[in-house]
Amino acid sequence: MKGEVSEVKSQVMDTIATLVTTAFGLIAALAWNDAIQALITQWLGETDGLTGLLIYAVVITSLAVVATILIARLIAKPAVQAVRIVE
Repeated sequence: MKGEVSEVKSQVMDTIATLVTTAFGLIAALAWNDAIQALITQWLGETDGLTGLLIYAVVITSLAVVATILIARLIAKPAVQAVRIVE
């Protein structure tokens, strides 16, 4: 019984850590959102909101794709090589 309680406590702590980390990530993303929007507005001016939104969407999508590829490469596990036993 003690082992089960300890396991549940560990899972709860892991979940809380994940939620807090995700919350900080969201806050950082919102800060970057505002910064990038301000940069595009400064670059293009206030003349055409649609053009700015489209450029913003392309920039963010490109960054997300590049970041996803880089993260996937970092956490990729090396391929397991087949071992052949010869007698």
